[in-house]
Amino acid sequence: MILSQTEAFVKKELAGAEGGHDWWHIYRVWQLAKHIAAEEDVNMLVVELGALLHDIADAKFHGGDESVGPAKARQFMESIQVPADVIQHVTDIIEHISFKGGQQAGKFYSPELGVVQDADRLDALGAIGIARTFNYGGFKNRAIYDPGIAPDLQMTKEQYKNSTAPTINHFYEKLLLLKDRMNTATGRKLAEERHLFMEQFLERFYKEWEGIS
Repeated sequence: MILSQTEAFVKKELAGAEGGHDWWHIYRVWQLAKHIAAEEDVNMLVVELGALLHDIADAKFHGGDESVGPAKARQFMESIQVPADVIQHVTDIIEHISFKGGQQAGKFYSPELGVVQDADRLDALGAIGIARTFNYGGFKNRAIYDPGIAPDLQMTKEQYKNSTAPTINHFYEKLLLLKDRMNTATGRKLAEERHLFMEQFLERFYKEWEGIS
């Protein structure tokens, strides 16, 4: 009952959301999280609620305010009488799941966070990750690529949040870094294949950019 209510809530809240952060992103992360969790010793209710609610109010769509998502998730969970310890754990996951930029380290960790974080990161890799990246770049009216603007791997958290760099740069500033930041064995295995696909895509992209392929 809790999960079906949560699914309905998330679908309603994210109706009309940007295509890379909509219900279908949540759905994919939810399915990946369940797949990864099958090999881990975790609380499945926490994992599933964390996956379903992790992007209920992504800060990038709320003026960078990172408090909106956890607060909205907590309010909802309280309204359907989720146990208090589960609410706190899920809220901690939402607060610490996101990639904050190249130099950031998390202050909270649990096996459940590890599972949900891996699932979320996997959805930023591979064919889906490429599609989501260009969809968001278009949403923000960013250039696809500018050979004169190099990726910046030393950005602070604020610089990362406020970056307007071309979409291709995002592969180097985030996506290609994720493979080595997976938490679980299953996550690492799945990330390897998706990472390789992105490298192959970029190789072809640069050839086509120069009109030689």
